[in-house]
Amino acid sequence: MANGPAIEAVGIGRRDPRRGADGWLIRGVDLVVHPGDRLGVLGPSGAGKSVLLRAVARLDPIDEGSIHWQGREVLGDGVPAYRRQVIYLHQRPALMEGTVEENLQYPFTLRAHRGRTFDLARVEAILHRLGREAGFLAKNARDLSGGESQLVGLVRALQLDPRVLLLDEPTASLDPVATEAVEGLLGDWLADRPDERALVWVSHDADQARRMTDRRVFLRAGGVAPEENV
Repeated sequence: MANGPAIEAVGIGRRDPRRGADGWLIRGVDLVVHPGDRLGVLGPSGAGKSVLLRAVARLDPIDEGSIHWQGREVLGDGVPAYRRQVIYLHQRPALMEGTVEENLQYPFTLRAHRGRTFDLARVEAILHRLGREAGFLAKNARDLSGGESQLVGLVRALQLDPRVLLLDEPTASLDPVATEAVEGLLGDWLADRPDERALVWVSHDADQARRMTDRRVFLRAGGVAPEENV
């Protein structure tokens, strides 16, 4: 990454169109993510944490403000390239019909990842870190538990080599053993290239936030409260 922030969100706001002109879900939010960051986003239910992450990922439109990647505003034709670098991981990932392996292969059929190929050995190594052996790849997606779906979503993201992961309660459906494995994997992922990678982690678990983040922002009523440094 270039020197300076990786992502800078400036005064971003998003409305709920069903609630009219005053139906702001978030408003006036500033957020800066630097290479190497482990940034936590905390706050009560309904504060806008998922809305914020989806807006930063440019998955949803914003009604105010701007989002910058390496110093340049992310607009129009630049959005697809940005989404290759910045991946949002939903706490309930959407999976297609078919096996786990087919779900993991699918991104490489898309234009955004043209020229890249599915790396089975790499995927098996990641799954092994997560306590899943190669036979897991043959499971049908419809038979997966909520926790297993979260693991598939994580592997699907990691294999694409993003620079920034936006993690929305990534261990919410996992047992303590799997949670520890995910935390270890993501810690190593960041430590492997700290000058290039960053993660933003939404969690309701204060202990997890202390383990996995170096600084935190708090959302309350759609706005950002001051940061708390660990």
